[in-house]
Amino acid sequence: MQRLLLFVDKLSTWVGQAFSWLIVGLTLLISWEVFSRYVLDAPRAWAFDAMIMMYGTLFMMAGAYTLAKNSHVRGDVIYGFFTPRAQAALDLTLYIVFFIPGVIALVWAGYTYAAESWSINEHSNITSEGPPVYPFKTVIPLAGAFVLVQGIVEIIRCVICLKEGEWPSREADVQEVDVDKLKEMVHVKDEDIEKLDKFVVQQERHK
Repeated sequence: MQRLLLFVDKLSTWVGQAFSWLIVGLTLLISWEVFSRYVLDAPRAWAFDAMIMMYGTLFMMAGAYTLAKNSHVRGDVIYGFFTPRAQAALDLTLYIVFFIPGVIALVWAGYTYAAESWSINEHSNITSEGPPVYPFKTVIPLAGAFVLVQGIVEIIRCVICLKEGEWPSREADVQEVDVDKLKEMVHVKDEDIEKLDKFVVQQERHK
């Protein structure tokens, strides 16, 4: 079971990391459009639509990745004081009552929107040279499906935690830097940092 859970974690991680490259494309597109508009005086009407679609795709396709890393926003002020079993019970309730119905509705509605968009060969009407919209709308049910699968994995984790009293492991990935761990890795102590600060201050005074 744990292998299956970690496999889904890896899949969500791979999808999130793959679509994260849209940040690079979006940055280049915005930079080029600014250059074209203000230097070449040749803006492209479709660039605005493309920016919206790229950002929207990135946002939606990162949902399962964020859930796999347990990084969605929650009220940790009280939650953090709960025991693992209490956390699992609360999460399980919220997943069943709100998450599953909401994501299923998202997938169903997204599929309907995408199907209609493909059938009419829909293009954006925000600008005169609006690009096709149906590929972008297809992302909605696709992203919802990934989130739904990852959500089922999280529900299984809740059940395991209720039985065993502790959370099962997750797929490791790049996380926010832990300053204390970083100090241990480079063998630096707080006393060393204080001495360095005093040395720098003394050097500044002698200038």
